[in-house]
Amino acid sequence: MLELSDIKSSEEELQDYYAQLSAQHVTPAWIGGGISIEPHSKAVPYLWHWRDLRPQAMRAAELVGTQQAERRVLRLTNPELVGVSASNTLVANIQIVMPGEIARAHRHSAAALRLIIEGGGGYTVVNGERVPMYPGDLVLTPNWTWHDHANDTDGPMIWLDGLDTPLVRMLEAGFYEEYHQERQEFRAGANTSRWHYPMSEMRAIACYMQLLRPGKQTRACRRVCCTNYHVVEGTGYSMVGGRRLDWEDKDVFTVPTWTFTEHFNSGDRPAFLFSFSDAPVMKALSLYREEETA
Repeated sequence: MLELSDIKSSEEELQDYYAQLSAQHVTPAWIGGGISIEPHSKAVPYLWHWRDLRPQAMRAAELVGTQQAERRVLRLTNPELVGVSASNTLVANIQIVMPGEIARAHRHSAAALRLIIEGGGGYTVVNGERVPMYPGDLVLTPNWTWHDHANDTDGPMIWLDGLDTPLVRMLEAGFYEEYHQERQEFRAGANTSRWHYPMSEMRAIACYMQLLRPGKQTRACRRVCCTNYHVVEGTGYSMVGGRRLDWEDKDVFTVPTWTFTEHFNSGDRPAFLFSFSDAPVMKALSLYREEETA
């Protein structure tokens, strides 16, 4: 007859055994925490207001040059992920390049996207291809592509950076390399459509632009993926894991994995929510799932 075994050892014997294991850098799994029934993220829902972020970005431009900073970036940091990033796998950063400035060319293992928030032009060069940057545009720099930025306008250029740096770092797969010059040369006749998605032609590529009409709301849903949002325009709020996040034009907020979320447009004009997530990774690993409220 097969059955569960029942061995009642003394506490003294067990503690002595555990001490021996510890000395050999071995941990008994049965005392190291139970099985996770469902995901519970250390990250928390959080919102950063543009009215706070923009003055700090402008102050950074006064204090630090692009010669001193490889990238003049303000990293949005989740309150429960101290010094890390907005979410467990994805960063949400604010980058600023002032008139006449460049940000030198480099490449890295992490893939990056740029959602342009403010500016009258300027450009990114991706593998020699000059990509324009206007508010609402999405610019891609896939992993290990050379890229540098330049502002040839008379006003500041500010954008949201999204990278999978925390994921790459966790996998210990990060590489970085500087270009042999500060800037890349432009390639004649290059086609930038691979890297550039104007606001007028926005489409899904693991990034999404969501329209929410006045007075409308979405159904509450949770997904196995970390998601960062940028309010391109509009006023409203999101209920994220029971927390209310009130947002307006250009704010940024983060939604942890497997957390019920619903969005409400409380204003009198359409709201556009841009989001990016690590869903493609979860799907590739057959870990993705989603669930709506009944």
